[in-house]
Amino acid sequence: MFNPTVPHGGWGRSGTGYRWVARTARVDRSQLAAEISVRQRLLCRVVSNGEVKIRFGVGTGSAADPYDLAALVDRLEAARVDSLWFSELVFAPAVDPTVGMAFALARTSRLKVGTSVAILPGRHPVLVAKQLASLAALAPKRVLPVFGLQPAGPGEKELFPVPGPRGAVFDESLRLLRAVLRADDVDFDGDYFTVRAATVGKRPARPLDIWLGGRSPGAFRRIGRYGDGWLGSFVTPDEAAAGVTAITAAAAAAGREIEADHFGITLLLAENGIPAELAARIGAQRPGADPGDVIAGSWADLHRLVDGYLAAGLSKFVVVPADGTISAQFVDRFVTELLPRQN
Repeated sequence: MFNPTVPHGGWGRSGTGYRWVARTARVDRSQLAAEISVRQRLLCRVVSNGEVKIRFGVGTGSAADPYDLAALVDRLEAARVDSLWFSELVFAPAVDPTVGMAFALARTSRLKVGTSVAILPGRHPVLVAKQLASLAALAPKRVLPVFGLQPAGPGEKELFPVPGPRGAVFDESLRLLRAVLRADDVDFDGDYFTVRAATVGKRPARPLDIWLGGRSPGAFRRIGRYGDGWLGSFVTPDEAAAGVTAITAAAAAAGREIEADHFGITLLLAENGIPAELAARIGAQRPGADPGDVIAGSWADLHRLVDGYLAAGLSKFVVVPADGTISAQFVDRFVTELLPRQN
């Protein structure tokens, strides 16, 4: 955990942006260089060369009120925040991800929107492709779909019935989804889906990137075979680094390549410390893990975690308030803290 009583390093303001600084008083250049890890120096070189783009987006939480969405979208657009993300939370007040994306896109000209994550198994891939192609036609280059295996909400799994093992259906769904987003008149014969001459209308000149969630070995193999990127959650920086390695290896084995800046993570931020209830939930999911290694208990902790994830090879971040609500004050602080870290 972060210890303010000893010398340590982190990102600090420098002019209009951020640079890596040691959190000690009056540090000269030689002391500063000693504070920076080998991985961080390598990462800084990669970022400065423009090989990856660091971006931060806001994620809606389970308690997000639909009546507040218009004001939130307008505020993010005006502040030039990169993106807004919607989660699949059927039994929660939050809006449906596809509806939320369409609403936000209709009110803006620059803001990107994404799902973090939506559930694909349990939906027909051609209908999902039609929705995505329609959104992309109305708002080119601003639609960022991320799909997962099953919902996180208790009792919601039954709302997404599948005709076979969920993992196998997910794999086949991805193959069909990708096919109809890349070509017209698609014929497809699978174990669970059969279509003839499937066409979804106008498609983007460059096919939509399909990112996937998950943190298991099976999820990493699936991302390598069928995904264009990874949006992880509740993994430590070291686990994220191992995930990047596993996904990259799975992609290579399938004759594919995942772009270097197509790795990201959803991060919960509890601005005033991690509540005991949330810590207990994480403990139940991750026995023996320190909640502070996967959840930020302050903005300073968020910067610390981001530093670790950057060094692990992640460059896209979706920040979600742990209490599930996004206030105007949260957005203002988000802009102040994180936009200067983008390149």
